[in-house]
Amino acid sequence: MKQWWKSGSPWIWLNGGAVSISIIMVFGLIALILVRGFGHFWPHNVVATTYSMPGAETVNLVGVLRKSETLSAQALREAGIPLPEDQVLATRHLFKQGNRDVTHRDFVYMVDDFLGEWSYPRDITVFERREWGDFFGTPLRLLEHGQVVAERDQVWPELQARLKRSNRLFDEIRQIERHEIGNVNFRIERVRLDERRATLRGNLTPEAQAEFVSRRAALDQEYAVLQERLNALLADVRRDAVVMTVADGREVTIGLDRIVKAWQPNNMSIPAKVGFYAVAFYDFIFGYPREANTEGGIFPAIFGTVVMVIVMSIIVTPFGVLAAIYLREYAKQGPLLKAIRISVYNLAGVPSIVFGVFGLGFFVYVMGGAIDRAFYPEALPAPTFGTPGLFWASLTLALLTLPVVIVSTEEGLSRIPSTIRMGSLALGATKGETLWKVVVPLATPAMMTGLILAIARAAGEVAPLMLVGVVKLAPTLPIDGNFPFIHLERKIMHLGFHIYDVGFQSPHAEAAEALVYATALILVLLIVALNLSAITIRNHLREKYRAESD
Repeated sequence: MKQWWKSGSPWIWLNGGAVSISIIMVFGLIALILVRGFGHFWPHNVVATTYSMPGAETVNLVGVLRKSETLSAQALREAGIPLPEDQVLATRHLFKQGNRDVTHRDFVYMVDDFLGEWSYPRDITVFERREWGDFFGTPLRLLEHGQVVAERDQVWPELQARLKRSNRLFDEIRQIERHEIGNVNFRIERVRLDERRATLRGNLTPEAQAEFVSRRAALDQEYAVLQERLNALLADVRRDAVVMTVADGREVTIGLDRIVKAWQPNNMSIPAKVGFYAVAFYDFIFGYPREANTEGGIFPAIFGTVVMVIVMSIIVTPFGVLAAIYLREYAKQGPLLKAIRISVYNLAGVPSIVFGVFGLGFFVYVMGGAIDRAFYPEALPAPTFGTPGLFWASLTLALLTLPVVIVSTEEGLSRIPSTIRMGSLALGATKGETLWKVVVPLATPAMMTGLILAIARAAGEVAPLMLVGVVKLAPTLPIDGNFPFIHLERKIMHLGFHIYDVGFQSPHAEAAEALVYATALILVLLIVALNLSAITIRNHLREKYRAESD
């Protein structure tokens, strides 16, 4: 046994076991996210049953089973559930019953002992609404301007056709509100700022004043035309409505302008469900959030995350590479250089929230305030760059990931054999030519490795971004058709903060649970895609310079 311990085999087995456990935990986490995330979009069957508890009225229930759990019967008895005293365990089910505006709660727990027989009526219809969450019911009548146009069995096919029309009109309304009217408002604000700039500079001549009045009048006219068109569309989209009956027999009228999509899950075949799943996943990726981020899509968060990481990469790469080249190739070795390296290593261990506080205090208030005073005085006191935004979030993340790029680049430079340097110098090249034409290209894969690590860390950071530019809901994207097209001063949404907000700040925890897993899945896939792109570039460069060196 002593010989076995001295041979080092136990430590090998210990390391192997630790690595195996870590791999199992990682894959287990990924599997959980995949199952819960992808399961969010599947159209589950709707259950119809009754709930009859002693001493209470019988309740009709229509909803989707979300989860089941077995609990101590004693715990349920203490919660007021009249279970027999000799019962040890009991099962309760969590149903999503929707109809929040009717029942005042989306989710309800039901103890299995008091549930009646489960059935799956084929005509139960589910609506995804623009507000108030999902709606479950049976269609009775379809109305146009309050007049019945279809009843009973004729409602469903006619509803599908009219819902497509309603959604087409709604998309046109959103296009006008978000883009066309938004563009006009942007240009009106530009006129106001131009006029104020001329006033501050003393250039507001009568001719200039007349030009501003003319520009504003033309924009006002354009706005009035768009508003008239928008009002007509709003009146048209409210034309149709559907009368539904809910579980307790009440009739509820819902305008088709409030419905995103409708489906009858109990009446769908497997291919139909797969097609619905694909459309739901697409809408989640490219849609906009609704209902305090607990409904709708996450496209602004995906877009904001990608743009922020790209801007961060553009900032951190040259600074990190140049700093590493100076420290490795030019700086004089000594105590000062050792202190600088120690500082860089320690900087990598500073909590990210500290970088956020620094970014808010220095980048936003000091640098941003100075930029506003120097270049945007006409907008003051409203800040332009003196407020959290995309650029400051990217700059803060660049500072956060700078040590990673520096250390990785230095390691790459140190691995270049000295014989390559000496061979270049022997052929007559200067030190600068040797460095920039021979050494740096060979160290490019190491630089890309540093960038990969920086992207992986930056894409998942949340704490500092909450202070320097990421918000719960951004009204506009940081890129649009208005000059200068990329608006670095705008606030953005971020997938990591979106997960935090939905998971911990949502008033509907049960509704947010599935969305958290789905958003986490997209964040993981996005990080993997960004890293794979960088790895592909790194491997290409590695093979290229390896072939040239051979």
